[in-house]
Amino acid sequence: MKILVTGGAGYIGSVLTPILLQEGHEVIVLDNFRYQQNSLLDCCHDQRLHIIRADAGDEKILAPLLKNVDAVFPLACLTGAPLCDKNPKKAKRVIIDAVQLILKLRSKQQIIIYPTTNSGYGVGENGKFCTEETLLRPVSLYGRLKVQAEELLLQAGGSITLRLATAFGVSPRMRLDLLVNDFTYRALFEKRIELFEAHFMRNYIHVRDIAAAFLLGLKNFKKMKDQAYNVGLSNANLSKLELCQQIKKFVPDLQIIESKTGKDPDQRDYIVSNAKIEKAGFKPRVSLAAGIEELIKAFTVLGRKRSLRMALTNI
Repeated sequence: MKILVTGGAGYIGSVLTPILLQEGHEVIVLDNFRYQQNSLLDCCHDQRLHIIRADAGDEKILAPLLKNVDAVFPLACLTGAPLCDKNPKKAKRVIIDAVQLILKLRSKQQIIIYPTTNSGYGVGENGKFCTEETLLRPVSLYGRLKVQAEELLLQAGGSITLRLATAFGVSPRMRLDLLVNDFTYRALFEKRIELFEAHFMRNYIHVRDIAAAFLLGLKNFKKMKDQAYNVGLSNANLSKLELCQQIKKFVPDLQIIESKTGKDPDQRDYIVSNAKIEKAGFKPRVSLAAGIEELIKAFTVLGRKRSLRMALTNI
């Protein structure tokens, strides 16, 4: 197939793009390379890869590209609550306006697979798993915008939305503003993590398994279309304290401090069922433990540098 991936040089795209090429697809990456990342250099030898350096919201650029593709993966995004809170107008433009533009320009025959977030569940009920039928109650602007984008896509038809758990793992375009990645970095170099509201629960998924979920949707589109799917590790519904305890198995001298006075800026707290996508054939391959071990190796290579931390967090 011929696939357009907006934001294809980002954290997920830099893992997904080479996998799509390995699967034999032709890939057009549309990315503004805002962070001067070189994450796709290893793919440039492949003649099936085409790279357009431009904004995914530019209709003059997007319109001709959409005329000649079979599928669209809209990955371009301002990802995470802090970044969206900092740039609310831009967040709406990049998330909502971009989806509306794709829906305006695409044909009904073109497949859309869209990554949303399970942070749309906001605050769940104690001990009760959030399924795709659970009421969405996002607590952040980021969550609200992604929920709205999902509604637009599912109402239009011809789409699959993937409600991703908190991503982790190594990507050629690394990020530190993800909980597992951040905590592992702190454990390795600072030997100390201070937790606010340590009992808050999250679900997690490795970035390579996110790519696998896109492939599953692509191969089974007719069966899966016009539905939302939670995508996470079913054995990784963990509190922040439990996550730190998992990391401590690899960094034994890690000091975990539970603060009684602070407040977590991200008030999400829920557990998630991934049974629906598992029934569709999804089998994640990377455990949380394997991901932590992988991250420790990567951070050992990268080393501890203030400039590096700023570069990987300011996204």
